[in-house]
Amino acid sequence: MRQSVTIGSVTMGPGHPVVIQSMTDTNTEDIDKTVQQIQELSQAGSQLVRLTVNTPKAAEAIPIIKKILTERKCFTPLIGDFHYNGHRLLTDYPLCAQILDKYRINPGNVGFGDKHDPQFATIIAQAIKYNKAVRIGVNWGSLDQKIVDQLMNENATLSTPLSSDDIIEQALYISAVKSAEKALKLGLSQNKLVISCKVSRVPHLIRLYQKLSSTTPYVLHLGLTEAGIGPKGIIASTAALAPLLLNQIGDTIRVSLTPAPHTPRTQEVEICQTILQTLELRYFSPIISSCPGCGRTSSTYFRELAQDIEDYIAKKKIIWQKNYINTESLKIAVMGCIVNGPGESKHADIGISLPGNGEQPIAPVFINGEKKYTLKGAHITQDFITIIENYIATHYQKK
Repeated sequence: MRQSVTIGSVTMGPGHPVVIQSMTDTNTEDIDKTVQQIQELSQAGSQLVRLTVNTPKAAEAIPIIKKILTERKCFTPLIGDFHYNGHRLLTDYPLCAQILDKYRINPGNVGFGDKHDPQFATIIAQAIKYNKAVRIGVNWGSLDQKIVDQLMNENATLSTPLSSDDIIEQALYISAVKSAEKALKLGLSQNKLVISCKVSRVPHLIRLYQKLSSTTPYVLHLGLTEAGIGPKGIIASTAALAPLLLNQIGDTIRVSLTPAPHTPRTQEVEICQTILQTLELRYFSPIISSCPGCGRTSSTYFRELAQDIEDYIAKKKIIWQKNYINTESLKIAVMGCIVNGPGESKHADIGISLPGNGEQPIAPVFINGEKKYTLKGAHITQDFITIIENYIATHYQKK
């Protein structure tokens, strides 16, 4: 039976909303920059933030980082990301082990040869000692070579050998499941265990998580290990996560984008929010539907209006959320002509259909599916904003 996992103030698993997490890309030893980025990610909506703990100085920095964040009223749970030397750092720096809310370990590099099992056991022992959750995160770029070699040797004896990709998928699954079973045998509670199998190819990821979901009881963390940069990374992440989330597979997600130059790290959080809201699993901000335009909408006004309303919502949504309940679920439509304008507007809470080529220079406004106003003239944008504000005030309960 699946059990939920609580990390700090955040609970994920059966009956709970999908949790968004992200990871810093600062040098953890640089306390000021790391604190600043954690705050930015938290303010953007990241509910868990992971950071690299790879050196003694990084381990020493964790309590200081936590202290500063607490003083600044930032209480987002922190996850320590350990590779190769996690057993030593968690043992040698007990305050780091105590302060972190969760440990993430990769069974492919927790230790090699005869050192693997003892070092894995040391990390689990620290988690048990300090009552911490653990994510066993298997990655196809750093698989346990012992498992891969065994599967490859067995495959070579088959009359119809599997492809190398199939072998890698098997190795990922086996590594995750056997590591989870080993952690439980060492005394870690199931309600302290999260697993993930990350790859960078969408079909493989979907198959792996379908299998994990149907055969294991663990809380699952979803995400491509390297989604890429820009539109490619966004599209790949959406293509991977959407079919899984729609089938109720996955309890926590991250979009691992390569940041474009001068692009804030918070973009990956915003994309997670957009994916979840588009799938109608969670709501974070009023959302605008707008048409792409065609020959009937040669005027650029509908585009300008859509952007103006988008900008206005960005400025006002925090104020609305502070004063009213559930305003993040508001749906607005900005359409460019009569073909789909009225119909789409009726499906939104508030919709406006602007005139296209050859149409009367008027813009009907629909409220909850019914035509309520007709706007025209030079002040349509401001008039429409006034309608939105009135809708907020009259349709949402005050806090």
